[in-house]
Amino acid sequence: MLYQFMEYQCALLAPFAAWAASAANAFADHNSPLSQVPGAPALAAGYEMLYRLGKTYDKPTFGIAAVQHNGRVIPVIEQVVLDRAFCRLLRFAADPLALGADTCQPRPAVLVCAPLAGHHAVMLREVVQALLPEHIVYVTDWTDARRVPLAEGPFHLDDYVIELQAFIRQIGSSEQLHVLAICQATVPALAAISLLASADEPTPRSLILIGGPIDARCSPTAVGRLAADHTLAWFQRNLIYTVPGRYAGAGRKVYPSFLQLAGLAAAQPGLLVASHQDYYLELARGDYERAEAYRRVCDTYNAVLDMAAEFYLDTIRIVFQEFRPARGNWFVRGQPVRPQDIRTTALLTIEGEHDAISGSGQTHAAHGLCRGLAARDKRHVTARRCGHYDLFCGPRWHSEIYPGIRALIRQATASALGSGS
Repeated sequence: MLYQFMEYQCALLAPFAAWAASAANAFADHNSPLSQVPGAPALAAGYEMLYRLGKTYDKPTFGIAAVQHNGRVIPVIEQVVLDRAFCRLLRFAADPLALGADTCQPRPAVLVCAPLAGHHAVMLREVVQALLPEHIVYVTDWTDARRVPLAEGPFHLDDYVIELQAFIRQIGSSEQLHVLAICQATVPALAAISLLASADEPTPRSLILIGGPIDARCSPTAVGRLAADHTLAWFQRNLIYTVPGRYAGAGRKVYPSFLQLAGLAAAQPGLLVASHQDYYLELARGDYERAEAYRRVCDTYNAVLDMAAEFYLDTIRIVFQEFRPARGNWFVRGQPVRPQDIRTTALLTIEGEHDAISGSGQTHAAHGLCRGLAARDKRHVTARRCGHYDLFCGPRWHSEIYPGIRALIRQATASALGSGS
C-alpha cells in the first residue's frame, strides 16, 4: 500500500509543481514583464525550489554530444550495443571521421560497470566524459525494475554477474578491454572476471575497482551495520513493495526508489543540501548558465530507480551478512567464484579516505583474494580527503583519481601490444 500511497501523493502534488514551475519561468524569462520586478531572480529561484519539492524526477540522459581532444571539439556517437530486459549496454565513442589521423592509434575500450544501487548510470557521466578523449567507453545502463514486465522473470545478483560476463565477451572479442567498476558493481565485476579466468576464457587487460564492498567486514559503515543489525525477513517486510498497476512492471516485487532516496539523503545529507543550495544561489544571482550545471547534479542525484527485490535481498545476504565474496564461498549458478584464478589482469583498487559508504579496506581486500596476480600487477590508492562521491565526480575525480586510472590503462595496453597478445 505504501507504493500506491506515494503514487497518490505525486498525483496530488503535480498541479502545485506545475504552478511553481510556471511562476519560476515567469520571473526568469527576460521576455516576461515579471522579470523586471525588483528581486525577480530571487523570486524565480524560490519558485524553482518549490517546483522541485513536488516534481517527479525522470531518468536523465547522458547528453554527451562532444568532447575536447587535442584542442579540437570532437562529436561523440552514442549507441545501444545490447538491449536486454534489465540492462542496456551503451557505447560512447568519438566520431572517427572527426578524429582523422588519430584513428590510426588503437583506442582501448573501457567497460564502466555502473552500480545497481539506486541511481541511474548517468550518475557516472563525469567518468564517461573523462575517458572519452582517449578511449571507447561502454556503460551498463540498468533498467528501472518498475519498467520490466513480470513475464521477464526475476533478476538476482547472479544474473548481474552473468550479464557482465556477456558484455565482457561481446566487447573483448574485438577490442583491448579494461573494466572499471564503481561501488556495488565491484563485487559482481570481480566475480564475472574470476569466472572467466576459471574457465580459461580471455580476461580484460585491467580491472579497476573503486569504493566497493569486496569485504564489508572491514571498517563497517552505516550500510553494513544496517544489514548486520536486521534479519533478511526484516528487509523483506519493511523495504519490499509491489509495483502498482500503471507501470509495465506491475506486480513485480521491488525495493522502491522513494525509499532508496530517503536512505541516500539520510546517509549523505550534506551532499543533497549543498547541491540544491548552490543551484539556488546561482539562480538568485541570475547566472542561469552556472545554475544549469548545478541543476544537472540535482536532477541526477534525485533520479532513482526501483531495484528488483531478489537482487537487493541477494546483495544484503551475500555481501553484507554472509560476506561470501570475501570468505571465498560464493557460488554463481553453481560455479565457485575464485579470484585467485585471475592471472593476466592488472588490478587497481581505489578508496576514499572519508568514504562513508564503503569503509577503509573494503575495496583493498581484492588484493588478498587475487592471489594469482604478481605484486607488480596490483596497485592500491587511498585518495586523501575524498568522500564516496568524490571518487567518481567533482574536482578530485579529475585531479586525483582519473590520472592514475589513465596511467594504468596506458601501461596495461602498451604491455599487451608489446607482447603481441
